[in-house]
Amino acid sequence: MDARTHRRAAGTPRALAERAGRRCCLGWDFSTQQVKVVAVDAELNIFYEDSVHFDRDLPEFGTQGGVHVHKDRLTVTSPVLMWVQALDLILGKMKSSGFDFSQVLALSGAGQQHGSVYWKTGASLALSSLSPALPLHQQLQSCFSISDCPIWMDSSTTAQCHQLEAAVGGAQALSCLTGSRAYERFTGNQIAKLFQKNPEAYSHSERISLVSSFAASLFLGGYSPIDYSDGSGMNLLQIQEKVWSQACLDVCAPHLEEKLGSPVPSCSVVGAISSYYVQRYGFPPGCKVVAFTGDNPASLAGMRLEEGDIAVSLGTSDTLFLWLQKPMPALEGHIFCNPVDAQHYMALLCFKNGSLMREKIRDESASCSWNKFSKALQSTAMGNNGNLGFYFDVMEITPEIIGRHRFNAENMEVSAFPGDVEIRALIEGQFMAKRIHAEGLGYRVMPKTKILATGGASHNKDILQVLADVFGAPVYVIDTTSSACVGSAYRAFHGLAGGTGVAFSEVVKSAPQPSLAATPNPGASQVYAALLPRYSALEQRILSTSQRPLE
Repeated sequence: MDARTHRRAAGTPRALAERAGRRCCLGWDFSTQQVKVVAVDAELNIFYEDSVHFDRDLPEFGTQGGVHVHKDRLTVTSPVLMWVQALDLILGKMKSSGFDFSQVLALSGAGQQHGSVYWKTGASLALSSLSPALPLHQQLQSCFSISDCPIWMDSSTTAQCHQLEAAVGGAQALSCLTGSRAYERFTGNQIAKLFQKNPEAYSHSERISLVSSFAASLFLGGYSPIDYSDGSGMNLLQIQEKVWSQACLDVCAPHLEEKLGSPVPSCSVVGAISSYYVQRYGFPPGCKVVAFTGDNPASLAGMRLEEGDIAVSLGTSDTLFLWLQKPMPALEGHIFCNPVDAQHYMALLCFKNGSLMREKIRDESASCSWNKFSKALQSTAMGNNGNLGFYFDVMEITPEIIGRHRFNAENMEVSAFPGDVEIRALIEGQFMAKRIHAEGLGYRVMPKTKILATGGASHNKDILQVLADVFGAPVYVIDTTSSACVGSAYRAFHGLAGGTGVAFSEVVKSAPQPSLAATPNPGASQVYAALLPRYSALEQRILSTSQRPLE
């Protein structure tokens, strides 16, 4: 029974009877705009799904898109009690629907990355002595030193980023140590800002959690440790040794290590569920809580990436998820500890000029028609007869370039291409850039590599054909509507099965398989082997002649 069927039938006696006795794991996602849960049974079928939308269901917090954007337009926060009350609401909805909590073997979850929660001195006592007669939000109201938490959209910590990079020997040194150069949204810089601007709130914080470990703490009735994978998004964790970097901690704030606690492997069972949930909702006392992680790592688990695989999300921004064995940290992208294999890594690369750029070129060169756009890709040769294009109508992240640049086969810049050449130049250029920058972080296409395509453009088979050709690997499509939630449920099963001692791929082998969408055309590897170095060299040429943005 899929989630859509569940939504139609959830309230019927037949549906309730079907759910009775169905042993399962729960996967949670505390995202920017909502809290969501899925229940996944032992055959890895999703049979229950629900959510609480912050703006719609909790309007008293006055959020827009789940956040408060402050007057400076740089500071962005979310009310911590909104997240707590959302959990009360969703558990209440599950109870009202007849959900059988007694069948839950374990749960895990995801949180929006980089956000931080500040537990006030004495909060651990409140967490460990919750009364089942009252909702959580009534009992935890005075447990936080700051009521509005900084989240990933915040960009107010530029000064702290400069301080951190300077203290460890520069941006590349910090990236080698922690997996990323200093970013304003990363938690270490947010903590440094809090200590500098509000030292009293900092000193009154006995524990600092990520959104993920905060959510796990609610279920544990005690502080949950930060996991390696989400901890990699803080500019504080040494990703090779998997310990906090003393140098980074010292720059950010005093006594920080004791406020963070020791990080743990992402598949760790961090404890049994609090008696509060046993008494109020009927969870079994033996229900295990597996460490929560970030939403991006949880999505990697939900997509079931394996060594050598790559996921390409083709949305407003294009995002690459990479499974890495030997990472090469750089000034772009992020490297995290892998959430399902403690010996390996994952990387994230974000490209701003995604679907909006494709839609613009469609409108300009294909009369606003995706059908004509596809025909242009079908009618032009792989490699586009040597014509290459760079299309960045907004300042790109990877690399930092703006503008449109077109080059003919002789590497001469030209002002325009014919419509069909323009379309192929755009799509080939977008995918060549992704491969080049992925390889810059240590990624290599392997014989067993699979590419998983998601997002709006993954419905266009001709775009996916170019993706398969450029990477020289088959492209599959997969439903990722709830990938962070589903990945969290899979991770709960993995933790139950023994975590680090058991291969994640074994645990999830019976999950629905992705569908094959495209395989590389004959001769594609030779065509792009010649084009990729040219594209990379031209990108460097544009970079060297562009005025770099001020930091």
